[in-house]
Amino acid sequence: MFSRLLFFVALLLIPGVLRAEDTPVQKAGFAKKLTIYLAHGPANACGAGCDRWIAIEGEIDREAAQRIRTFLFANNKDRQLPIYLHSPGGNVEQSYGIARFLRAHKAIARVGRTIVPACSTGTQIDAACLKIKAAKGEVEAELTTRNAMCVSACAYLFLGATSREVAPDSVLAVHNSKLMFVVHGHPPAQVVADFRRREMVSADRDRNVFLAAMGISHELSDLIKSVKFEDLHVLTRPELYRFGIDMRPLPETLWAVEKETRPYVRKIVQQKRADGSAFRMMEWRLFCESKDRGRLMFVREFEEGAAGKGTVLMMAGATKTVAFGRSARFGKYEVWSEAVTSDIVKAMLAAPHLQIGEGLLAADAKLDVKSDAKSDVKSDTKSGLATFDIGTIGLEQGWTQLLASCPAATAGPKPASPLPAAVSPSVSAVPAASPSP
Repeated sequence: MFSRLLFFVALLLIPGVLRAEDTPVQKAGFAKKLTIYLAHGPANACGAGCDRWIAIEGEIDREAAQRIRTFLFANNKDRQLPIYLHSPGGNVEQSYGIARFLRAHKAIARVGRTIVPACSTGTQIDAACLKIKAAKGEVEAELTTRNAMCVSACAYLFLGATSREVAPDSVLAVHNSKLMFVVHGHPPAQVVADFRRREMVSADRDRNVFLAAMGISHELSDLIKSVKFEDLHVLTRPELYRFGIDMRPLPETLWAVEKETRPYVRKIVQQKRADGSAFRMMEWRLFCESKDRGRLMFVREFEEGAAGKGTVLMMAGATKTVAFGRSARFGKYEVWSEAVTSDIVKAMLAAPHLQIGEGLLAADAKLDVKSDAKSDVKSDTKSGLATFDIGTIGLEQGWTQLLASCPAATAGPKPASPLPAAVSPSVSAVPAASPSP
């Protein structure tokens, strides 16, 4: 018995035997090994002027760090392409190693799903599809942030990038790690418990050192320790901002087509409040009513005490304006809906950005917008109108898709406003956690 105990203790002290694993909350839909490949998509698929990116997806296995290093060294000229992550987690030690490698190369990381149309089965992880992704060269693909996730150990990998973006419709989530080690023989339970406790202290210390090196607030480490391994905590927008993960005051999605019963083009924005304590969710939906007429819906979280903000304007350039005069209240959301003519739609498509204004605007008031260098929110001192800009990337492609199935213009009655039964802006959901076997 004594010899068995000595062998057990010696085994625990061997470097590399102990692993801190973050088991994925749900492995279905993810490859068993971390996959990395170059993707090429439509113009502006990954932002203004960006149509190529590096896709990293699947479980973080025990050889993932070396494969990523090999890939990035082999594609040295592509190191500054944005990296899009979609992963349920995996090996924490590998994530630390990858993160430090990404930090050394000043990587740009975002949470997003890469979809390869050539994978005809639709699973994106069958053998034929993985073979396509593993081939040399670029893979023709599409990109979406909707329902994309980087959770568990993937979050550590993500933190290694010097530029980090979590879109309003994607998820970054964390939980505490689970220690995995091999036991030989039958050592006393107290020996195992003492060893586990020491290793958890060591794991916490390693995490604190790692997060500090990444410039992340120690509050994140405290939060991670409070979340059971069997659970997941989706980081809220204020937490992403406060912890120093994504510091954008106005994160937004690209415009993208939603293929519902009545399709539309959607954009979601989260706007930081003045004190930084919270973000307000907003959403725009553009419907096609006929070849020369659209309908623009605007949804935002209701602000208690925001008296007087009864008008919302959307300005496309200097001449085209959509004025939303009245709204309806659905739970904690306010909804505006206005018809837009073809010339306004054309102005929207041509503008590099759209200016959104909130407030009361007198009939004879003229906009005189003053920018605040410290914020994306601007104010018009003459009219009291608060304004901010949103991008238009994806809007033209989305509207073109809508027109393909939109009815021709008619002289009949105008279609009813498409106010939905549920108007809450779409947010990604993380599946319920399941402990590892």
